[in-house]
Amino acid sequence: MASGRKLEFDSDIALDAAMHTFWQKGYVGSSLSDLISSMGINKPSMYRTFGNKEALFVKATQRYLDTKMKPHLALLHAPNISLKQRLKNHMMSIVSMQCDSERAYGCYLALCQSELVSGSIPVDAEQLLKDAEMLPKQLYAELFKDDPEAIELGLDKNAQANGLSLYTLLKGTASMARSGVSIAELEYAVDSILKGIGLD
Repeated sequence: MASGRKLEFDSDIALDAAMHTFWQKGYVGSSLSDLISSMGINKPSMYRTFGNKEALFVKATQRYLDTKMKPHLALLHAPNISLKQRLKNHMMSIVSMQCDSERAYGCYLALCQSELVSGSIPVDAEQLLKDAEMLPKQLYAELFKDDPEAIELGLDKNAQANGLSLYTLLKGTASMARSGVSIAELEYAVDSILKGIGLD
């Protein structure tokens, strides 16, 4: 039995390249030629390895969640650190990524989620983006409900609203980062929102 054709490229590197193209241009704005060019492969190789544009987008979005977002989320539960500092570390880690000098694209998810209203996002990709939209709000709300320090400060009483406040700010910093606002300016906004919800 003949074995399958051996890949002539690193699929992880190619997928990272596709992820950064979607991150810069969104799903709608990323043409097949953009993707193939950035990945350094030809169209048959892309289809054979990743499927069509929608399948590639789903894989690239999942890679963003796994490699870019999970490290930020771990900071929320770091031991022996105050709630305020954990939240600030988490938010500034995200803001730092949004402002990365090499590719100040803001947030991959925020950009692509903004395209949902256009109706141009395919069904599987749309569902993944909607699920990703819900996750941080749920995680923040759970943190405010369950964290002993949050309970002591009474932040559990408005857990959903507090979580939404943090998430709304991070959506805003994503847009500001794409507009060239500096990380120092955005840190002031992070400090202000934390103070505003009761973490002086």
